[in-house]
Amino acid sequence: MKVGDIVVRVSYGKDITFKIIDIKDTEQGYMYTLKGINLRIIADSLEDDLEVVAEGKSTQYDQVFNRKVNTSIKRILINRGNIKNYTRSIAINEKKDLSFGRPGKILHIDGDAEYLDVCLKVYKQLALDVVGKVIPEKDQPKQVLEMVKSVKPDIVVITGHDAVAKDTKDYMDLKNYKNSKYFIDTVIELRNYEPGYDNLVIFAGACQSHYEAILDAGANFASSPNRVLIHCLDPVFLCEKIAYTNIEKVVAIQEALENTISGAKGIGGLQTRGKYREGFPKSQYS
Repeated sequence: MKVGDIVVRVSYGKDITFKIIDIKDTEQGYMYTLKGINLRIIADSLEDDLEVVAEGKSTQYDQVFNRKVNTSIKRILINRGNIKNYTRSIAINEKKDLSFGRPGKILHIDGDAEYLDVCLKVYKQLALDVVGKVIPEKDQPKQVLEMVKSVKPDIVVITGHDAVAKDTKDYMDLKNYKNSKYFIDTVIELRNYEPGYDNLVIFAGACQSHYEAILDAGANFASSPNRVLIHCLDPVFLCEKIAYTNIEKVVAIQEALENTISGAKGIGGLQTRGKYREGFPKSQYS
């Protein structure tokens, strides 16, 4: 096996598909560092527990994930089309629709370049205005304000990798988390800059992150209520809902989560006002 190979762990029932990103020679044998393809997880494994996935093939779990992703994208675009059609139907004596709209602008800061690329592709599919930046988790608190002042987003995503210590019994102790403290410090920096929850919407967290502490720091949304692994696209689907909901409406939590892959086990948060603004009339020159 080599760096770049796609593998599964036999002892875990081949439930997660990984890519090998590093190999180290240890006293126990070769230790492989693995990164989840769909889920935001970093793991270690000895060679004996790994099985290579044939090129072009996907596991049954990956197929389920892919179906859920495609269903979410399709549902979002259909619902958005229905809203536009409804708006057109109530226009009175207009020869053409002169209204236009602007969804909320998103700044997505990610500790992982590959996950960010995947997210940016789906943001584009969903016609979202987004700026993406790769910043390691430990550097996010120091660099976030510079990015926010430059981009001037309505919504900020702070994510990357995280994990809770194996066999931990105290899920409220921040010391048991790999990167939650960096997400918390980043949220604090943002809230000191903009205290209003409806002025700047914040999602923060990754797999198994300290959900309660991130919300207490000032995030609108966070992961992970049940300390589960979240899908790499969960922040995208959450932000889409906020970005395309009219500013006159407050988005219910259940509604915000309806298109996410992990659902309420992976993401939760607070009621938040939408960021979509309608305009009129549309410029005849644009």
